[in-house]
Amino acid sequence: MTNKQKIFRTQVGIVGGGPAGLMLSHLLAKSGIDSIVLEQRSYQEIYETHRAGILEPGSVRMLIDTGVADRVLTDGVRHEGVSFRFDGENHRLDFVDLVGQAVWVYPQTEVWKDLADVRAREGGDIRFLTRVTSIADVTTTPSIHVRDHEGRSGQVRCEIVVGADGSKGLCKKIVPKEHRTDYFHRYPFAWFAIMVESLPSANELIYTHSDHGFALISQRTESLQRLYFQCDRDEDPAIWSDDRIWTELRRRMAGTDGFELQGGPIVEKNVLGFNSYVREPMRYGRMFLAGDGAHVVPPTGAKGLNLALADVKVLHRALESFFQSGSEDLLNEYSDRALERVWRAQNFSYWMTVILHRYPDMDAFQRRRQRADLHARFDSRAGRTLLAESYTGWPAHELVGV
Repeated sequence: MTNKQKIFRTQVGIVGGGPAGLMLSHLLAKSGIDSIVLEQRSYQEIYETHRAGILEPGSVRMLIDTGVADRVLTDGVRHEGVSFRFDGENHRLDFVDLVGQAVWVYPQTEVWKDLADVRAREGGDIRFLTRVTSIADVTTTPSIHVRDHEGRSGQVRCEIVVGADGSKGLCKKIVPKEHRTDYFHRYPFAWFAIMVESLPSANELIYTHSDHGFALISQRTESLQRLYFQCDRDEDPAIWSDDRIWTELRRRMAGTDGFELQGGPIVEKNVLGFNSYVREPMRYGRMFLAGDGAHVVPPTGAKGLNLALADVKVLHRALESFFQSGSEDLLNEYSDRALERVWRAQNFSYWMTVILHRYPDMDAFQRRRQRADLHARFDSRAGRTLLAESYTGWPAHELVGV
């Protein structure tokens, strides 16, 4: 850019260079459709923001079949089940037996790196350190106003804007109130998250319900593990000693089956608050929302990244049809198609959160009801199958948009 505002032209302007934005850019390029991705963070900043990732089989196939990378198969870990721990015992969901599927533990940062690297190899126009200051004319001919890290301003003119700029992004904010409905639920607790240098405590994830609150045993590598336990939203991790953390985790994992946590040095600790959120519709004029820009789920159901990729898959088909044939039929259907899966995932994630956590005002009746619900799910194959299907992602024939 020069001191005089420079104008760039493209078919699709994508605001946000996270997994959703980069995957859409990649798919559009394979269809011969031009795009520019605008991301205010640097490559290094995004890659160093560590986020866990559990990929549904559909997400894994999408990465491999579209030529992004197969590192998920070589560097990720295949999990054929998970355990729900209640009444002091593990109750395992066998994904392969119940639904013939498995999930892959593969950090979201590595998914993003795979996408960023393939776009770089293919010459994709990805502009890091570029902040979107405003978006105009989204109901007619959109223009995106930007400023780079050196303070130079410019304008991207396009036919379609995609808001993949996250839950705090600009795109969803520019939609007039009379054209949107926001659904929001705030949970009255958070997760205390630690990274620990140790051997895995289990080969698969363990979601724990106890009278003392929720805990989750997760894995990263053979020597680095991620553990969580329920805490107050305003908890200060700095006042927690390592001994206190281990005491609390062991209290919640206690049982009669001899399960033991693997201890080790805690190298990271923080508190993660979370909410449920959905924006309807996921379209306004020539602007389409995808990923966290349109919906947020609590981490309990491991749906966030998978929903973002599912949005992009549906949106790519709609944009491909529009640019190749001029038809807006699939564009007009995008929001309803995407929201079908979004609400199903919201329902599952909400159930997982409510059934496993202890609420501040929960009485003895409600705690007993939680346990009865868990037993109802695990005491029949039909109940276990429903859980396994929800966790691994729903069959394509059940969802119009996938």
